[in-house]
Formats: sequence, C-alpha cells, structure tokens
Amino acid sequence: MKTLRETKGASAIVFVQTCAAEKRRRRKRGLMEDPARRVLINPAVCEGCGDCSVQSNCISVEPLETEMGRKRAINQSTCNKDYSCLKGFCPSFVTVDGGKLRRRAPPDLGSIGDLPEPASQPSLERPYNIAVGGVGGTGVLTIGALLGMAAHIEGKASMILDMSGLAQKGGAVLSHVRLSEHTADVTCSRIVTGTADLVLAADEVVAAAKETITLCESNRTHGIINTHLIPTADFILNRDFNFQNRKVNSVLESSLTKDSSFFDFTKPAETLLGDSIATNIMMLGYAYQKGLLPLSAKAIEQAIEVNGVSIKMNTQAFQLGRLAAADPAKLASLMKGQDEGIAPKTLDAMSLDEIIAHRSALLADYQDAKLAERYRHLVDQVRDAAIKGGYGDALPRAVAINYAKLLAYKDEYEVARLFTDGRFEQQLRDQFEGDFKFNFNLAPPMLAGKPDALGRPGKRAFGSWMMPVFRMLAKMKGLRGTPFDIFGYSADRRLERDLIAGYEKDVATVLGLLSPATLDTAIEILSLPDRIRGYGPVKEKAVQDAKARYAQLAADLVNPPPAPRQLAAE
Repeated sequence: MKTLRETKGASAIVFVQTCAAEKRRRRKRGLMEDPARRVLINPAVCEGCGDCSVQSNCISVEPLETEMGRKRAINQSTCNKDYSCLKGFCPSFVTVDGGKLRRRAPPDLGSIGDLPEPASQPSLERPYNIAVGGVGGTGVLTIGALLGMAAHIEGKASMILDMSGLAQKGGAVLSHVRLSEHTADVTCSRIVTGTADLVLAADEVVAAAKETITLCESNRTHGIINTHLIPTADFILNRDFNFQNRKVNSVLESSLTKDSSFFDFTKPAETLLGDSIATNIMMLGYAYQKGLLPLSAKAIEQAIEVNGVSIKMNTQAFQLGRLAAADPAKLASLMKGQDEGIAPKTLDAMSLDEIIAHRSALLADYQDAKLAERYRHLVDQVRDAAIKGGYGDALPRAVAINYAKLLAYKDEYEVARLFTDGRFEQQLRDQFEGDFKFNFNLAPPMLAGKPDALGRPGKRAFGSWMMPVFRMLAKMKGLRGTPFDIFGYSADRRLERDLIAGYEKDVATVLGLLSPATLDTAIEILSLPDRIRGYGPVKEKAVQDAKARYAQLAADLVNPPPAPRQLAAE
C-alpha cells in the first residue's frame, strides 16, 4: 500500500507494510525472535488441490512439478512463518521444531580469482533509468535501496519510486530507479514510457506485465531476466495456472535489446548459497559485470555492508553474479556435484509408455500385482482403440494418468505407506540438521479437533510416535477393499470406490461412441478425475464440480455439436 506525501522541495514515499513482511524484515535483522518451527510438505501425500494456497494466500507455497503432476512445496527462504498454510485440509503438512535448515558449504570464492572489470560503463550525461521487477516478499525492493545507497556513496544522485501495491500478498513489485550525476538532473522519480535503460527482473511474468513492458524500448532497454519459475498471486487463485513461459519470452525478446540476458539465477543461489533470496543480488552482480550499471563494485559492496543484512551471503551473491557473466563455465564447475540426486521427470516430459510403466509399479506397491494388471488391461483397451481409429496418444494418455489416480486413492493405509517408504525420512535429513522434532498435522475422523472456521474437521498435531503406527497401517494394506477394512465403510472410501466403477463404465461408453467428432469430448470426460483432488470436504466439493461438467460432456458425447466448419457452411 502506498501513499505520496508532498512537502516543500521534496516528496516522500510512505509505505504501510503488512505485518507479515515487517516481521520477516525484523527477523532478518535480528530485531525480532525467529520462531524455531518450520513447515514442510510431503509431496507424495500432497494431492495438488491448492487448498493450502487458498487458506494462506501465500506465495511461499510453490508449485512442484513431479512425475505425478503438480504438487506443492514450501520455499523455506521466503516463508514468513505465520503457519496459515496448515489450515489446508491435507495430511501432507509436517511441522519441524528445533534444529536448523541444512545449508550447503559456501563456495570457495578464493578459487574464483580476480574478476576483470567491465570494458565500459554507462555514462551519466543524462539520467540512467533502471526498472527492477519481481514478486513481493522476495527482496526485490532491496535492489533499489542498494543502488540508491551505492550512488550516495559515490556522491551521485538517485531517485527511487517503489510500486509495491499488494506485494506482500504475492503481487507484482516494480521499482523505478533513476541515477544521475546531480540532483538537478532528475525532476521526476517515475521512469517515462519507453525510457528504461535496464530492466532487472527476478520474475519473467512480472517483467512481461504491462507496467514493466511499457517502460521498455527494443533499441534502448537492456534486460537481465531470471528465468526461474516464481509463483505470483494468480497461482494462489488458480492451482493449475499456466505460466506460459514461451509466450512470456516472446514478449520480452521483442521489447528488449538483442544482447539481453535470460538466465536462471535462482538455481545457483540455492545450490551455492542455500537461499533463493540471494537471487536478486546475483542479478545485480551480473548486470555490473555486463557493464550495465554506472556504479563501482566497491560502492555496491559498501552499500551491502551498510544495509546490514546477511552481509557475507549478499557479498558472495554479488561476486557469483559477476562470475556468471564473466566466466559461466567456472560457475558451472562450482555447482557441479552440488545438486542433490537426479530430478525426476515431470509428467509432461513422460511418454505414454513411461507413464504406464510408472503407474503400474506404483499400483503394485499401493496394493498388489493384480491391481496393476487390472490397470494395464483397461489402458491397453483404450490404446488399441486409439491405434485402430488413428486417434493418436491423447486418449490413452488421459486414461493412463486418470485411471491410475482413481485406483490409488489415498486412504489411511496409503498415507501411512507414503510417510514410511523412506522418502519422507530422507526429505527430513536433506532439509534439516541438528536436534529437531516433528509433528504430523492430521484430522482423523475419530480424533479430529474442533471444527475450523469453515466448519471442516479440525486438524491436530501428532508427534513422531506416529511413525510406528504408520508402519503398522502400511502393512495392513492387504485389508483394503475386504470386509475387514475398517476404513472402507466411511463415506469417503465409498465415494472413491464409486468413482472407480463409474470411470470403468465411462471408458466402455466412450469407446462405443468414439469417432473423430467425439474425440475431444471423450478426452475431456476421461480426464475429469484430474479435477478431483484433495481430502475430505475439499475432495467432496471437487467431485460435485466435476459432476456438473460431466453432465454437459455426456450430452455432447451422445449428440456431438456441429463442427465449426459445418456451422460456417450453414
């Protein structure tokens, strides 16, 4: 929120900060106690329903693309520790008390050697305009402050206008930074349309927004763009938000100079410094080394010291940014071997055969080989029909993904198995060290707490003593679907079994009516289970929404609407 106060000979920007953002700043400066509790999500248990984002309105709950589709993860670097994400009705949330985040050993910057100074720097014969954009709460405004202080140290003038809006709620942040030799050279703090000399963008989506792109001119504006995916407020409102990277890149490339740089600064910041907040300072170092800042490295590093926050890390980040521009191969060598494991393929990158093999193995672990065979039999039926009709892989791919999802519904046995199969314990060891305790946040039907503000069963904390209980439950998965399955009589489990039976009937109906005119409708019908995510009341609502869409699609399947070409002819 911003107000502008006019005074004689000066104007001041007065910001009313939200409580969360102010807490985060004070904690970083050591002026306020930093709670020892952190939150993490077990991605295997997460359904990607987005209820945690809706309840918390927090951009630190980030998308995590996996072989099972989009899940959620907590960005520990930007988390403001208000714990509102725990209100999401989901058993995947774990709170960790004590200990500390496991940090990688900082890079040996002594091995970098002396970095060459830029071949040239911008002249200040006229004011130099820098637009700094990004997502609120990730340190974007700090860049403008450092540039202003560095200019002051060198005896130069600066004017800064911070357009923060609802930044602390995940909105776009844009700083107008104007540098000049003398105060009299700058009469307005706002950068005029098409006159930005440099755009530093920590986020591509914000960089391509109207407020930023209108400041650019393709023959004048150089761009330093971070290509790492950072969620915006749109992601909070839409769990399946399409970030449209290709479209965004096209807009930026046509608005910036040809020598603009697109680089993932977040990955080396997290890999070498253990904190994504270092991304912005790395970008500053990169811009300096590229000869795009009319300031000295010494002045910028002094400004970092004056700022007084994470001085060592931010100085290293500035130097690593310079290295990324001067010797990217050297930066890559520093990162080599630092990445933990091999990242799994994302669902979009998997072929149909890979999906079938992956889901078959999952279903065998979930229940037994018999269930995996049931899955493959139905998928093969659809695949054979698609090949025979020349319909491609889209329909069998939809069935391969969605039928497996319905068969492997996350009941008590499965949640227990996913917490005790070794991956969760490895996740704890990878992220935390020292003496810590952890608690599960659950709402079991017979032990739920008081209803929450939405009338949903209240969640309670259960300590690590639940691990032996989970191991016992996981071993009892053979009872699933039998008369001895005590959980199978609940309304949730009956609903999930009904969805499986209904889907199998839908597949038979779709194959009987499959034609070029019904193909798109058939794919959407058999993809509807993807909309059904979450647990308890969240899942129940998703089922109702999916059924409403199903009724429309079922009618179109029986009576296909005329093709656009036919309508035009009529």
